[in-house]
Amino acid sequence: MTANHPLLATLRAIVGDANVLTEGDLSAWELDWRKRERGHALAVVRPASTDEVAQVIKACAAAGVSMVPQGGNTGMVVGSTPDASGTQVVLSLTRMNRIRKLDAANLTITVDAGCVLQAIQEACEAQGFLFPLSLAAEGSCTIGGNLGTNAGGTQVVRYGNTRELCLGLEVVTAQGDVWNGLTGLRKDNTGYDLRHLFIGSEGTLGVITGAVMKLYPMPAAQLTAFAAVPSLDAAVALLGLAHKHLHAGLTGFEVMGQFALSLVVKHFPQQRVPFWQESPYCVVMEASDNETEAHARAVFERLLEAAMEQGCVTDAVVAENMAQAKALWHIRESIPLAQAQEGLNIKHDISIAVSSIPDFVRQTDAALEAAFPGARLVNYGHLGDGNLHYNVQAPAGDDAEAFLRDQEKPINALVYDAVDRFGGSISAEHGIGSLKRDKLEAHKSPIALGLMRSIKQALDPNNIMNPGKIFMV
Repeated sequence: MTANHPLLATLRAIVGDANVLTEGDLSAWELDWRKRERGHALAVVRPASTDEVAQVIKACAAAGVSMVPQGGNTGMVVGSTPDASGTQVVLSLTRMNRIRKLDAANLTITVDAGCVLQAIQEACEAQGFLFPLSLAAEGSCTIGGNLGTNAGGTQVVRYGNTRELCLGLEVVTAQGDVWNGLTGLRKDNTGYDLRHLFIGSEGTLGVITGAVMKLYPMPAAQLTAFAAVPSLDAAVALLGLAHKHLHAGLTGFEVMGQFALSLVVKHFPQQRVPFWQESPYCVVMEASDNETEAHARAVFERLLEAAMEQGCVTDAVVAENMAQAKALWHIRESIPLAQAQEGLNIKHDISIAVSSIPDFVRQTDAALEAAFPGARLVNYGHLGDGNLHYNVQAPAGDDAEAFLRDQEKPINALVYDAVDRFGGSISAEHGIGSLKRDKLEAHKSPIALGLMRSIKQALDPNNIMNPGKIFMV
């Protein structure tokens, strides 16, 4: 059916035969990262330039064919997966991977949207600069996808989400026009700030093809500590002490529950996980220092001494070198992989005011344990910015697929109702996609949803940009 679609010849003329994929194994583009949904695309189209993206969009718009923009396809909410109709074009930007310019004086780097995040980090480091966006999928996710979802990661407590790191965008609109907003200006009060419309829009308003991102001087020293804490209340107290002692030097603050760490031990036995058997929670902290490693270590040690005196830390280890630091961070980054090894699970990417997190977890844990006996709670995440990955694993020995099928909806309802009571958000850093679309309708203000639909209608009146994601038009 698809092989003879009249649009395909036009697309091949734009990007070349080799870059219009219609046959063979297309699971790399059609299967979402969590392997929950498999779509079927009319074609996977891989443009190599902004001009080619514009031509592809114009051709698809003329044919009335909708598009699904896609970066590294590492999203968690089925936001870049085509539907099952076989009528949508997946617009993969991975061939657009040029680093266009590094401006040392302006502390910016201009990149194609298809640049892999790790490649940007390494290019900056080679020139003595830090690009601080960091997350578990950084070896395969792209900056366009990071911008499209407003990705968070482990250093938000210091540098903010991807939105805060972006100074300009290049975007191809739903009509195929190119908006060049790659100025790199830190001040520009000439009307609406259009970049903020497209950041976090999940490809529903247009296609991000390039970006100007902020850089920072490489710190003179970075230190990592792994600490055992007796409770979430103690973890919050430790965070307060870390802000007081480290100020802007606090760059990472992650909390991990005992069961989450036990999964790492079980599935990755080669990793050494300190303190997990003796403590209900552990914390990994990172501090950056612009003076010397000795200065950083002295400040860090004073922090830990104060924390132990106040009883919010029971034991701690400070990495002696970069290899040890990476090993400690690897524990945290291995939790989602360990969860996947354990089996299908129900994920919640939520944000709560930091001060309310202990009460939220106590109350919601108790409610889940009462309603779903045996369910295993995998609590971890970015405590420094109030973002929890509050996940639920099937009871040990149960059929995980059946548990997911039968219990996901009532568990989601329980958790998201609790999030509402605490004034939180049902999505902190992963977006909405199609997975949380119905949840957004239930938990977002009708006025806010109305405004969002008005923006969608104005920018994409024919609903060809990633339809069915975030909300139904």
